[in-house]
Amino acid sequence: MLGDDEILTVTLADSAAGLRLDRALAEALPDFSRERLKTLIKGGRVSDASGAVLWDPSAKAAPATLAVRLPAPAPAHNIAQDMGLVIAFEDEHLIVVDKPAGMVVHPAAGNLDGTMVNALLHHCAGQLSGVGGVARPGIVHRIDKDTSGLIVAAKHDKAHEGLAKQFAAHSIDRRYLALATGRPIPPHGTVNAALGRSGTNRKKMAVVAEGRGKRAITHYRTIEPLRNATLVECRLETGRTHQVRVHMAHIGHPLVGDPVYGRAKKPLSDTLKARNFTRQALHAAHLGFIHPVTGNSIALDSELPADMRELIDELRV
Repeated sequence: MLGDDEILTVTLADSAAGLRLDRALAEALPDFSRERLKTLIKGGRVSDASGAVLWDPSAKAAPATLAVRLPAPAPAHNIAQDMGLVIAFEDEHLIVVDKPAGMVVHPAAGNLDGTMVNALLHHCAGQLSGVGGVARPGIVHRIDKDTSGLIVAAKHDKAHEGLAKQFAAHSIDRRYLALATGRPIPPHGTVNAALGRSGTNRKKMAVVAEGRGKRAITHYRTIEPLRNATLVECRLETGRTHQVRVHMAHIGHPLVGDPVYGRAKKPLSDTLKARNFTRQALHAAHLGFIHPVTGNSIALDSELPADMRELIDELRV
């Protein structure tokens, strides 16, 4: 140790000869992303056996023993809070949380604590090797405050980078269960409509002309017809803000209880009022991905929360 630095001794094998230095180190240190190692090299934190600093990430590597000075992760600005998370999966690389409706994912103005990040800082205390040099969970995707279900977070750079690549490639299997108003016709289909900020309300998303917003594709199918509503599964090919909510409203079947994109008509509105059901009926029920470190396939399912189950029971024909 040197001050707060941890000294990692890394031996580059013969196979590293001719590779870029950052790539050779990434292969020797699988828990670190290449971008993180590039930053360390440029920061003068990698040296050879003689103590000479290696400054160039693109320099050709050779079989050698190197020293990497790893600074202690900077503390996160957010406070850790014990909030009793429901964990669907966890290992030393990542964690999948089954988030309840009402919990905000990221701290922001108006929600500086009581968020999933605050809860993860407590739950993962001592396990976070730092994402981007900060001791914080690396959350790659989000779900809305009043949407329940599965969300994954990384514990270190390598896992964060691997998950981010899968989300960017749209290879993550994400399926939502939702209650849509009315009866979608046809009972299954695809909504391919770009999304962008609403021109009249910047807090809302809207379907926009191709080229103005981001490509967004949702595949839906009917699971069960209900009274004045339908239980549907929505599989995301892309993951845009409010995607399921806006796409279902776009085809004339906004989500039951959605306070922003739809308003239920009587008698459904009376049922919601009697049950005090005031959120969008949307649940992230399935999450499938390739583990970014082990390469194993991970497939997780989450049961519908009680408020949605009870509402479905009441709406059954």
